[in-house]
Amino acid sequence: MSLIIDWFLALTPILVILVLMVVFRWGGAKAGAAGWLAAILIAATRFGAEIDLLALAQTKALFLSLDVLLIIWAAFFLFQVADEAGAIKTLGRALPQLTADRGMQALLISWPFASFLQGVGGFGVPVAVTAPLMIGLGFTPLVAVVAPSLGHGWSVTFGSLGTSFQAMVAASGISGYVLAAPAALILGLAGFGCGLMVLHVADGWSAIRRLLVPWFVMSVLMGLTQYWLATNGMWSIGGFGGGMAGLAAGFILVRWYRGNQSADQTQPIKRDAVVLAFSAYFALIAMTMLISFVAPLNAFLSQIVVIQLKFPEMRTALGYVTPAEFGRRINLLVHASAVLMYAAVIAYLVYRRAGLYQPGALGRIANGTLKQVITSSIGIAAMVGMATVMSHAGMTEILARGLAQGMGALFPLASPWIGVLGAFMTGSNTNSNVVFTVLQKRTADLLGYSAAIILAAQTSGAAIGSVIAPTKIIVGASTAGLSGKEGLILRSLLLYIAILIAGVSLATWVLIGVMR
Repeated sequence: MSLIIDWFLALTPILVILVLMVVFRWGGAKAGAAGWLAAILIAATRFGAEIDLLALAQTKALFLSLDVLLIIWAAFFLFQVADEAGAIKTLGRALPQLTADRGMQALLISWPFASFLQGVGGFGVPVAVTAPLMIGLGFTPLVAVVAPSLGHGWSVTFGSLGTSFQAMVAASGISGYVLAAPAALILGLAGFGCGLMVLHVADGWSAIRRLLVPWFVMSVLMGLTQYWLATNGMWSIGGFGGGMAGLAAGFILVRWYRGNQSADQTQPIKRDAVVLAFSAYFALIAMTMLISFVAPLNAFLSQIVVIQLKFPEMRTALGYVTPAEFGRRINLLVHASAVLMYAAVIAYLVYRRAGLYQPGALGRIANGTLKQVITSSIGIAAMVGMATVMSHAGMTEILARGLAQGMGALFPLASPWIGVLGAFMTGSNTNSNVVFTVLQKRTADLLGYSAAIILAAQTSGAAIGSVIAPTKIIVGASTAGLSGKEGLILRSLLLYIAILIAGVSLATWVLIGVMR
């Protein structure tokens, strides 16, 4: 009975956030603060977390938050640079000239383009960049956030230059060549579902019926490209390559799905204007490629400004131990936020030279960025603080073990949901893999299941589950003008994500059966 009570108490902070956001429609900042407070109180009164442990956990959370917030601040700044120049409006008017089909517009932007951005940018960037573009095309702010959130979920593990996958390799001690195949297979299958859901969110069942051919062709090409790259040791560019393959296929296929463009033909946007408007994103792609793939430059910049702290071993009064470790290393000049800022500076200079700015533009860019990031920054800091307290107090471990033991022989079906739990709590696929890889591998070994397949389920669940992490929802809400309405976004995503994870569970079960 005591273990059951502990399990439900450990779950309470997560339930607090879910209930406040989904039922009472609280914003992410308020709900996150409530969840953080609940985690501290329960950790201190039930799980033996003393004041020194809580203080150290919050210090670690501060630096974890900084890693995320730097990216968000830079992404917002890049958007403001483009928006102040009128680039977002130009792109919003130009894309219907490529296709006026609402489903095809959403499919291109929210699926392969968002996946490409996940490959090169990572946390929050896909939605932060694509949501304003979707709004410029006339989609509602809610659709503009939900569609790319769903669209990029399949590419998270092999996106962000493979950091989530590398974390799983490091934690498990299993070769990446062994782990890559089942992970890429399951995520590739999930990509089919992500594309369908983008169509459904954007334009309903009619879009699915109308666009089955481009959806299927793009699904196959994106999935196969990611699989080939990942299984040949290039997992750092799996998501990037998959997104590029989808974009290439989409731009070819779109000529047969242009829709009714009569309204756009009266005032066509010149190609030069579109290219100029896209300068910010060309700069982002170029700087990402330069920093990521020019090894000498990356090595040089990585050594200049480094932020990292070492944390001592932490132990609760009940004996749960968090080993001594270095905190997350932030190489400031090659950080994702730095890449975004380099792109923003280049874009600003290009737009200014082209005469697209009015006097006082830089001040408006700075003020617009500041207004957008305040609420989301508070919410993210609170969410990360809650997750860190739960992890260091042993609450996360209790939740995962309860799920695993409760399922028994059905553990392969539960494995992806453990990944979801970790991603929801910590805000990222990477952190979920760090927290739960050892537990998943150990459970697989005890039950006689393939560790590679179980870990594929873990990272697939975490990748898709990261879409509903409150921290990511806050980012998307901020860029779409929905700050304070994060609960509405979460409610809109939950059913879609549940269906995707159920599919991952089924795929895991089938693979386990085939391998036994």
